[in-house]
Amino acid sequence: MSLVQLMFYVMALVTLGSALVVAVSGNLVRSIFMFFVTLFGLAGLYVLAMADFVAVTQIVVYVGGILVLILFTFMLSGKEALAAIEQQKNRFISFGNLPSLILAGLFLVVMVNVVLKADAPQLSWIKAAKAAKNVIPVNESTINNIGVNLMTNYLLPFEVISVLLMIALVGAAHLSRKEEVRP
Repeated sequence: MSLVQLMFYVMALVTLGSALVVAVSGNLVRSIFMFFVTLFGLAGLYVLAMADFVAVTQIVVYVGGILVLILFTFMLSGKEALAAIEQQKNRFISFGNLPSLILAGLFLVVMVNVVLKADAPQLSWIKAAKAAKNVIPVNESTINNIGVNLMTNYLLPFEVISVLLMIALVGAAHLSRKEEVRP
């Protein structure tokens, strides 16, 4: 077993374990921080897959943006809302969760089947893409092209999305504000 394979298994185990804790944990703070670990584990898997730009984007956008937004929302929400959410929690295995557990189990069976039966380098469409030289090589010019296009051709959608996220943050802060009771 090579070092890369060992790192893949360790990161996959950390990512799956932290995602499981996110899904099962009843504590919101613990879930948010384990979601943080899950996102970093995914970024590590992207690095191992030689998708460094996707890994950096994963960290910048999801860890730096979305997770901070979730933390702000959590901190700005009132204790009453958090108490109501905690009272709604049921046991993990209950009759109400049975359809979702069945669906998750079927999805797990399908995923394990795909992983065990897939031999990625021997797939026909991958062989055809390699033979036709229709493969995008990982090099610096690809990342440069993405950066140049993001800051020139796609600057307007990029800025619109940033304004939309800011509006969502301001809206969340406004909704979490407590109304004063007037006598």
